[in-house]
Formats: sequence, C-alpha cells, structure tokens
Amino acid sequence: MEKVRFGIIGAGGIARRRTIPGMLQAENIEVRAVMDIVNAQEIADEFKVPRAYNSLNALLADPEIDAVYIATPVNRHLTQIMAAAACGKHILCEKPLTMNSADAAVAVAACKKAGVYLQEGYMMTFHGAHQAIRQLIAAGKIGKVVYMRAQLSCWYPPIPGAWRQDPAQGGGGALIDMATHLYDLLAFFAGPINRVVAFTGRQVQGYQSEDSSTTLLEFAGGAHGTVDAFFCIPDEASRTRLEIYGSQGSIFAEGTIGQSQGGTVEGIFGIGAGGYDAAQTKDVARSFAPVPFAELNPYTAECAAFADCILNKRPPQVNNGDNAIRIMKITEAAYTSAKDGCVHVIK
Repeated sequence: MEKVRFGIIGAGGIARRRTIPGMLQAENIEVRAVMDIVNAQEIADEFKVPRAYNSLNALLADPEIDAVYIATPVNRHLTQIMAAAACGKHILCEKPLTMNSADAAVAVAACKKAGVYLQEGYMMTFHGAHQAIRQLIAAGKIGKVVYMRAQLSCWYPPIPGAWRQDPAQGGGGALIDMATHLYDLLAFFAGPINRVVAFTGRQVQGYQSEDSSTTLLEFAGGAHGTVDAFFCIPDEASRTRLEIYGSQGSIFAEGTIGQSQGGTVEGIFGIGAGGYDAAQTKDVARSFAPVPFAELNPYTAECAAFADCILNKRPPQVNNGDNAIRIMKITEAAYTSAKDGCVHVIK
C-alpha cells in the first residue's frame, strides 16, 4: 500500500477549510470519501472525492477506507472513535480528543485493543517554524528554557448553532478550543507540564462558553509559561506571539501560531555569561537574527506524518493517545483552578 485511503467524518468546517486541502497535497494520502450530514456531495464534488456519505456507519462500512479523520463537535468524538476502532480504521481526530480525560482514556484503550493508531489533531507542532525552534532549544542555543509565553486569540461573536459556544457540545470555550493547542505546543518545546493555575471568564460575548482564558504553567524542567487565549479580541489586534526565554538567549515568533504556514522568527543566542549590569540599561540595541524555517503546510505535514506511521506500522510519537489523555488532564486542572483558585498538580 503506497497511499493511505482516508474517509473524512464531519467534512465541513475545519476539514473543508484546511485539512482536506492539506491532505490533497500529501503524496502518501488519498481522500477516498467524505461524510457530512449537511452537504457531503457538495464537498465531494468540490475536492473531486469519489464517494460521499451522509451517515457514519456507511462510511465505516467502506472496505476501501484505511483511516478516518474526525472533525465533528467534541461531544461526538468518543462514539465515533469507538466505532472507527471497532471497524479497524486508524484515526486522526481533531482536538480536543474527548470531553474529559476519562473518555480520552476509554478512546485510547479501545484503539490499542483494536490495533489501530490514534493521533490527535494538534497540527501546530508540525509548523516549520516550531520544528526549527525545537531544534534550536534541543541544541542548547538559548541555554536552559526558563519562561515561555504563547498567545492565540480571535474575534468569535455569537453565531447561531456554533458548537464551540455551547459547553455541552465543545466542553468549553477559548480554553479547551485554543489554549490546549498552546499547552501542547509549549510541552513540545519544554517537556511535560506539571502544575497549572488558570483564570477564565465571559467578558464580552454573550454565549455560555468562556471567551477569556489565561493559564500559568510550570514544566517538569522548572520552566514557567503563560498561555493567553481569548474569543473576544479582534483578529487584527492580536499578533499571535510566541516568546521563549532562556539563560543564554531568547526566541521570538509572530504569526506562526494559528492555521497558516508563515510568520517570522528571530532570536538572540550565546549571551548571559557576563557579570551583573547594575545600570540595567534597557534601551540598548538588541542583536536579534532572523531564524530561517521551511514553510510547510502544517495540515499536510500532520496528516502525512500520520499516514507514514500507518504505512510503516510505526505508532505515532507526536500527539499520540497517551499525550491526548495528558492534555485533557491539564485542561480539567485548568478549569478546576479557575473555579477554586488553587494550583493543581498534573498526575
């Protein structure tokens, strides 16, 4: 088998905007079928996909589908993962994997029992800039990582039927939908998250899900991090900044967090060995150098990596099922912290 034949479950939304176009660019993937309860045939025609289904069971019964990509509301993920695993289909599922960590554990166990691979759709770790940043950190270019900040905000006003605005369907709002992307990304750079404290709120938008979230993180290596994710900041007002500070330098990025493949990265390296500067002059010129990176479509890279695992019978190492459970535990700890005001340890 030279290509993995995918069926898309929930082919509207992010699947239609980003993931299907990304899959079509991957050399090791064939998009064989789409399933959508609203406009499956229209989407199939748009992307020249051979088959369109309007039910989950019909798609899963297709013997020419090797793997599925699930992009439905979160409250449907567990049932669909279980059904796909029972049919022997490998599963790439959008984030968050499930509504809670207990369901995530059930989903992961079902996939392991069925012998199918499961990967969660946190595509930002596949962005070319983030791959380059990880390599710089691993090479010790900024010394020990001591603090990171990641920002992802957008303007998301009330929209009739929008499942992310209903906690019963999405599990929450800005925190579970966007902040979790950044929990995963910062852990990709600095290792496991050990402690969490968070604030959430509904400051501007009128729906039930939170439109505001700020999280303070502590990593196993001692580094600190903050994640700010909001549904109530205009898109033009946010630069989606990523800041990583180390004992010997720092790395700054703009425009790399999100759904695009571009952005800019710069860094300053090999400093921090001198003595204490009592003058603390902060208006001196800083010698930041551009950091080159390959502009890869993160959706293509994510899907191609998963297909490569299937073709080579190698379980996913990035965003695998065990990581999905941990991200859900961090998410639950953050929401609990927002209610009780306490720091929570991730076990």
